[in-house]
Amino acid sequence: MQLPFRKTLEGITAYKPGKPIEDVQREYGLERVDKLASNENPLNCSPIATEAVIQAASNLSLYPDGNATQLKKAIANFYGVRETEVMPTNGSDEMVNMLAETFINPGDETIMADITFSSYIIAAKMVDAKVVIVPLKDFKHDLDKMAAAVTDRTKLIWLCNPNNPTGTMFTGDELDDFMSKVPDNIVVAYDEAYVEYVTSPHYPKDSYKLYRKYPNMVVMRTFSKIYGLAGLRVGYSFANQEILQNINKIRKAFNVNRIGQTAAIAALRDQEFVEKVHNVNKEGKEYYYRCFEDMGLEYVPTQANYIFVNVEKDCNEVFVELQKLGTIIRPIKGNYARISIGTMEQNERCIANLKKVLGK
Repeated sequence: MQLPFRKTLEGITAYKPGKPIEDVQREYGLERVDKLASNENPLNCSPIATEAVIQAASNLSLYPDGNATQLKKAIANFYGVRETEVMPTNGSDEMVNMLAETFINPGDETIMADITFSSYIIAAKMVDAKVVIVPLKDFKHDLDKMAAAVTDRTKLIWLCNPNNPTGTMFTGDELDDFMSKVPDNIVVAYDEAYVEYVTSPHYPKDSYKLYRKYPNMVVMRTFSKIYGLAGLRVGYSFANQEILQNINKIRKAFNVNRIGQTAAIAALRDQEFVEKVHNVNKEGKEYYYRCFEDMGLEYVPTQANYIFVNVEKDCNEVFVELQKLGTIIRPIKGNYARISIGTMEQNERCIANLKKVLGK
């Protein structure tokens, strides 16, 4: 039987999520497994958000507010922007797909880094775009070469800052220089999923407002990471009203569920929790730095909640061997893996297991 699958599917590799804890427990007969593969919040979410979820779960028969009105209002008030400049989505992934569907026609070009968030290339290929991939430079976006890659067929450029999976960032000055070279009829998708973890003073200041300085920019953020709501899938983006009005034409009805909207509103109110997570992450990454240096492992200093490290063996081999000891990491490419920063206990177990696997 030959079914009429779209030809473009032949060039797409499905997104591969981090291996679930339950699978590893069953496979190796383990009781305790630390998942340090998906950049999840090791402190869960704010207790205020948890309580809001419990209350919201008392009535699940009604559809959610399709406009996410109260969530838009909460985000707009928190950041001091207009509600018409905010769009909540089903995670950032939904906005990635809608950007491709809104701005790219078959044969148009889109530019991205070669090691970055894999959803960009999947979304681009699904709309039959020509994907232009620019190699990283010192594990960072090579903004000069990305700007040089622009042609009259370019419609959309993807920037991930900090970059996933390398954890590197580019500065405000570097971004301004790049944007000065990009024609204003090319949309720039600026993904800041990990912005709350940044410690560098050189990160673009007030980056959520960049869409006002650059009307061709869409700034994406999420409640999945530092807010700990990954299981509810709530993202949000800032852009000018014209862009969002057109994206809204293809947005799925009721795209953000009732519990997700309620939890995100509550999560915004607990900035003490956000600060706590930030500090735990900072302590954790400094611990990994010390350990990797003692072990003689090359690593990339990070501005996110994960570390890109050279494990000196095939990363898939290390991935499997660590699972047997109760630690799940994310193999990326060659000898490089990405390790999410967990609680200090999880970090210590990860390092102990890594030493066993690498014979350190």
